[in-house]
Amino acid sequence: MRKGLALLLTMASAVLMGCSGGGSTDVLADVRDSGTLRVALTQANPPLELPGDDGKPVGYDVDVAHEVARRIGVDNVEFVASNFQSFIEGVRAERFDIVISGQTITEERKQQVSFSRPYQVNGVAIFVPSGDRSIGSLSDLEDKVVAVSAGTTQEQFAREEIQGAQVKTYQNATLGLTDLARGNADAMLVSRFQGSYLAKQNDLAVKPVGKLLESEVNGMSFRKGSPAFKKEIDKAIASMIADGTLSRISQQWLGLDMVPELNALPPEQG
Repeated sequence: MRKGLALLLTMASAVLMGCSGGGSTDVLADVRDSGTLRVALTQANPPLELPGDDGKPVGYDVDVAHEVARRIGVDNVEFVASNFQSFIEGVRAERFDIVISGQTITEERKQQVSFSRPYQVNGVAIFVPSGDRSIGSLSDLEDKVVAVSAGTTQEQFAREEIQGAQVKTYQNATLGLTDLARGNADAMLVSRFQGSYLAKQNDLAVKPVGKLLESEVNGMSFRKGSPAFKKEIDKAIASMIADGTLSRISQQWLGLDMVPELNALPPEQG
């Protein structure tokens, strides 16, 4: 009787594990079996990612994603539109395999997903309307209307570090900077790359002021419990740094060589 009960419990456990959504399988096995790497990005975060003339995404993150897929032995890349508010949930629900979208590595996020080694160093800048002379530093933002992209570390920073700020969220930085140029916010916190690119491309009457508020180290996030996948992704990034590929891609899209900034990171980050 006891042996029969033990057998039934073992079978039930196996069934439950089989119905768990594949969470116990390393992501590397999944993507190699399917032959496709499903990459989440916002598709509205230039110059990291933006729609090309044919509607397909292009940009720094897009080129990096294609190169990473090739180096881990996967032929196809499928880009999945998402946003910063949904990245972690999407990774955990297996709606995509990896996020390559300028996502900042934070301790809070590391509790929920795994991150690759850094592939980008960014910084948060203050943008204001071109004619503004009242804002030149972080302290000038107190009690002001501050625009941010929803779900980003810039939103978290504004809410926690700027006293009395009215934080106004937008689906993406293009909408926020456009509203800023129209005078509907006093300032916007946005990445240095993105703010300058969008201002130039859309002829927006905005400008960066003051020093960068903080540096952000960006990585690629994916489901926890995938050590083989992490090892291969990290190897791909390391080889892109070593052979000059990442320098070429960053110079093309960001106007600077990202590799010296990555190499300057402390060992625990790099």
